[in-house]
Amino acid sequence: MPVRPATPADAEAVAAIYDEAVRTGTASFELDPPGPAEIARRIAGILAEGYPYLVMEEAGAITGYAYASAFRPRIAYYHTVENSIYVAPEAQGRGVGRVLLEALVADCAGRGFRQMVAVIGDSANAGSIALHRACGFAHVGVLEATGLKFGRWIDTVLMQRPLGPGAADVPPPAER
Repeated sequence: MPVRPATPADAEAVAAIYDEAVRTGTASFELDPPGPAEIARRIAGILAEGYPYLVMEEAGAITGYAYASAFRPRIAYYHTVENSIYVAPEAQGRGVGRVLLEALVADCAGRGFRQMVAVIGDSANAGSIALHRACGFAHVGVLEATGLKFGRWIDTVLMQRPLGPGAADVPPPAER
């Protein structure tokens, strides 16, 4: 399954996948799905900050995407990234998520990042939790009732994995 860097031309397909996730699921705490123009702006922003934004393309169709972004804005968090991953409903259960997440982990490690944090919407999101566990993430906590969507409170699950040498040594200071 080919994974490649996202381009502005992918914004419409990425927006369609995310639209479905926002409207019907609890993985994202957004309430109103952004359109392709906003997704294009977000893709450009992630790439401009030096983070990877990947898409899975099969037979000319985008079946999923994953990206990393700053975990927190303060410079001390520079070496830690947060991941996001979404798979089109028709492609779920076929390994697309695992291929994307493994590619994202490798890309981030190659860029020198040291930790990856998954902030998973909904403690009932068994698929995402299992995917992250299969890709080396450890459960580090649950923030209870942090999101309100579909008329109910939703937990946030935190998972984490080291990248490259992780915390085994101290990298040079960030230059952002």
